[in-house]
Amino acid sequence: MNVFNKYLIKNLYYYKLLFDNMMMENTLFSRDVLLDNHVTNISEEVSRWLFNFNEALSDRNNRDFSIKLLKDLFFDDSHWRDILALTWKIQTFSGNENIIQLLYDSLLDYNADSFMVNAERAAPREVIRGGENVIEAILKFKTKFGECDGIVRLLQDREDPTKFRAWSLLTSLNELNSSIKFKDEVYKNSFEGPNWLDIRNEDKSYKDRDPEVIVVGSGQAGLSIAARLKQQNIDTLIVDKNDRVGDNWRNRYHSLKLHNQTHVNHLPYMPFPSTWPTYIPKDKLAGWFEYYAESMELNVWTQTTFLGAEYNEIEKKWIVNLKLSDGNVKIMKPKHIVMAIGVSSVPNRTKIPGTENYKGKIIHSTDYNNGKNYKDKNILVFGTGTSAHDVAQDLYVHGANVKIVQRSPSMVVNVEPSAQLPYELYREGPSTDDCDLITISTPLSVLKKTHQLLTEKTKELDKPLLDKLKKVGFNLEFGEDGTGWQFKYLTRGGGYYFNVGASDLIADGKIDVIQFSDIMDFTSSGIKMKSGDHHDIDLMVTATGYKGQEHVVEKLFGKSVVENIGPIWGFDNETQELRNMWMQTKQPGLWFHAGSLAQCRIFSKFLALQIKAINEDILI
Repeated sequence: MNVFNKYLIKNLYYYKLLFDNMMMENTLFSRDVLLDNHVTNISEEVSRWLFNFNEALSDRNNRDFSIKLLKDLFFDDSHWRDILALTWKIQTFSGNENIIQLLYDSLLDYNADSFMVNAERAAPREVIRGGENVIEAILKFKTKFGECDGIVRLLQDREDPTKFRAWSLLTSLNELNSSIKFKDEVYKNSFEGPNWLDIRNEDKSYKDRDPEVIVVGSGQAGLSIAARLKQQNIDTLIVDKNDRVGDNWRNRYHSLKLHNQTHVNHLPYMPFPSTWPTYIPKDKLAGWFEYYAESMELNVWTQTTFLGAEYNEIEKKWIVNLKLSDGNVKIMKPKHIVMAIGVSSVPNRTKIPGTENYKGKIIHSTDYNNGKNYKDKNILVFGTGTSAHDVAQDLYVHGANVKIVQRSPSMVVNVEPSAQLPYELYREGPSTDDCDLITISTPLSVLKKTHQLLTEKTKELDKPLLDKLKKVGFNLEFGEDGTGWQFKYLTRGGGYYFNVGASDLIADGKIDVIQFSDIMDFTSSGIKMKSGDHHDIDLMVTATGYKGQEHVVEKLFGKSVVENIGPIWGFDNETQELRNMWMQTKQPGLWFHAGSLAQCRIFSKFLALQIKAINEDILI
């Protein structure tokens, strides 16, 4: 068959694909869009781009032609984010010159083909991402390892308005070829053998075996990864020092609620009931965690302390020491350990300079429960992050006289609507799975631009409150380069407050704000100001934050391990991803899983796929 005929057949195939898509009952590309005054049809632009992209992969003997064609499909400042699909890593590449050859070679190495619009996902549509008007399409494709998802964002070429090129591309592993396909269960009953409960109790006792994976912590991170691993048929044990699953929320201060909305926070496989409140109270969430563990049949040992572990290089397994509820120490030998203890779980109890002169009671915010015993008492709260504000508000509601001490500028965002702006996607109509995929498809530089725009919108919406805070002497800031609260969370784990009332109390003078620089000295009974005033204090609460995960790693695994793997959390300049999160570390068999409920839901999938691939010798 000559080259012309082969080309003609390919053309007919892709135009047939376009026609089939357009004829679907749920028409995928039914509306026209106006981009820079140029009317175009989304269907044609997406199909044209996909045709050329697949064409670049079709002739594997003509590398120069394929590279040239791919280069023409991407902008010079384009981005490619890969999540396991083509590199077995989570990493982002930026710039046409850095992307094209690596992308092409990876596509060939992984036998990637059949890139097409995923008709089971949200339809391609016109959206605004990072301030740009783009066409966004959810794709699917296959590699030699499994089924994959993709998202391409097409931007109109300013120099040639008839062309749409890729501004960003996501390639993401969805399922391994070897993943277990559960079959419908045929009803049968044995009156002589063990029943379901007997089997469950035996399974979680680990009398005659060790788990393949030990997960440390039963919060949202631990539960989500254990649920994902179970669905991959990987034997997993969660250990937690607390008395009950959910105590990581249950034991926090009395008035705590989640500060983002319920529809964003589902755990894998089991969404929250539609009848639930918009903002989940801590005890309700804790109860759900306990119910989730039972419903998903997760093996959990509570009242069990992870004392530490050493890695056996010969057996490629960990030697783990667990202190059980009866005080005995049990040794287990899993292949993997997943640390699911949170972004920052160890209270930073660093003493504030000068407080050694104070003879009254000082507690860290993590030890605070509620203010019912502090009516008419004078309380000083150090810090202006979330915990400090929440503690101050709770004390005020219980009748205490509260002063809050600010040591550095902070960001304040009204919980509604401003703090919910980053989650607007989840209210637009696509399913949670589609929203999750769209969320992770945004490369770092575009994400920064997005949050700079959101921060400016937030400042506009919250201007009345922010102006009042400035007037009472509260110092404000809006994150590095104006990227706002979410990047403060992603880089340092905090440093902001979603206003649920405390900022209004401060702005109205009901909670006094004191700048730390205005304090001259601490006395045995309180503080002396540079103005000459003296304030007697009955209790000081230090909301001084938490230490990073490196502190825990050094304590449990040794200094050499923490030095080997390096920093955890915060962005790596080369990969443009969070450091050592949800991916292989330099320490074999040691993984880190943490973040918000949404992050845990999303990235637990990819962590589980990697462990599955390692166990099956697909990934080394």
